[in-house]
Amino acid sequence: MAPQLRTLEAQEWDTWYRTLERAFGGPPTPPEARELWQGLTEPERSLGVWDGEECVGTAGAFSLRLSVPGGTLVDTAGVTMVSVAATHRRRGLMTTMMRRQLDDVRERGEPLAALVASEPGIYGRFGYGMATQQLSATIDTTRVRLEVPGGTGADPVRLRYADPQSALTACEAVYADQVTARPGMPARRPGWERLGVLAPQGGGRDGSPLQCVVADRDGETVGYARFQNTPQWDVSGARGMIVLRDLEARDPAAYARLWRFLFEIDLTSTLVAQNRPVDDAWQHLVSDVRRCERQLRDGLFVRLVDVGAALEARAYRTPVDVVLEVEDAFCPWNEGRWHLAGDSRGGSCTRTRARPDVALPTAALASAYLGGVPLTILARAGRAAELSPGALTHASLAFATDPAPWLPHAF
Repeated sequence: MAPQLRTLEAQEWDTWYRTLERAFGGPPTPPEARELWQGLTEPERSLGVWDGEECVGTAGAFSLRLSVPGGTLVDTAGVTMVSVAATHRRRGLMTTMMRRQLDDVRERGEPLAALVASEPGIYGRFGYGMATQQLSATIDTTRVRLEVPGGTGADPVRLRYADPQSALTACEAVYADQVTARPGMPARRPGWERLGVLAPQGGGRDGSPLQCVVADRDGETVGYARFQNTPQWDVSGARGMIVLRDLEARDPAAYARLWRFLFEIDLTSTLVAQNRPVDDAWQHLVSDVRRCERQLRDGLFVRLVDVGAALEARAYRTPVDVVLEVEDAFCPWNEGRWHLAGDSRGGSCTRTRARPDVALPTAALASAYLGGVPLTILARAGRAAELSPGALTHASLAFATDPAPWLPHAF
């Protein structure tokens, strides 16, 4: 009998999740994290492939609301926990799950699907395009200084250590204030705030428990940083490492004070930031950016499940009036010509028979959707074609956004 695809039953979660763990390898998920992911899992949105009694494939989706240019929150399927057992590769199980999942997303009326890819090459054939990048840095804090504009006394920001759990509500309020200002950030539903305070892998063996420093002004929390302090020593003395988990602030003064604090922690010489926006402002506060060892990698991959609804959900930096010819073999309901007209207040996107100005596959349109990848660059890569003179530049300027899109955490 061929393997069977069906919706997950709640009591099957342990077996289903063990299939996922086996596919990704490594040690079992720590109990606290396992409990969180089980609580966040939506069984009615989770698929399993079963070969008799054995689960051999998994795929799920979270019901997210993603920030898009213009500050709107758009219902989005957060695709997650996708795996196929090594014994069942090359049988079309992944394609079967993706087909069912996108059909379900369309039926739910969600214009977008999004994911963080374990292997980016897998998802392009299903119409996903890389829409954000993330910046990492390994900073030698013995040779790089960070300056606070105006000096430390210019603003009455007070820093204090706080228990990560006790400060969670105040920190989550700071995060929530940032969401609509930066495309790509998910508005966290209840329960998701716990993701930021899970114990770091390795716990007290390799570094400190999770630490939290809060920035207060006039009795109000205006920023926070969560990090781990890993002590290291050699013959010359202390060479500890700070690993930044996350940092958010409501204003530039609190932001700069938190970064300066991280740079100046005693007995440390390295600050590692693993997932920051590509336009993170600390890069313009440091004395020597070359010694910050910056690297870029892919972040969020986006899929336009409903091209018309997705393009109408966002705003545009400059007025736009363009006809897009979209190729979409995997979701053929998106195929054809779309007339996009919009500005900073929003847009409309409707079917048309008019002559197209730009032609592109849906994965390329998805890459441009949050404003992080210019259409002009996609054209230079051969992933978009200009059919009317000037149309690409016109559309590319309209799709652009500031600040850069960013996904602060995986899901």
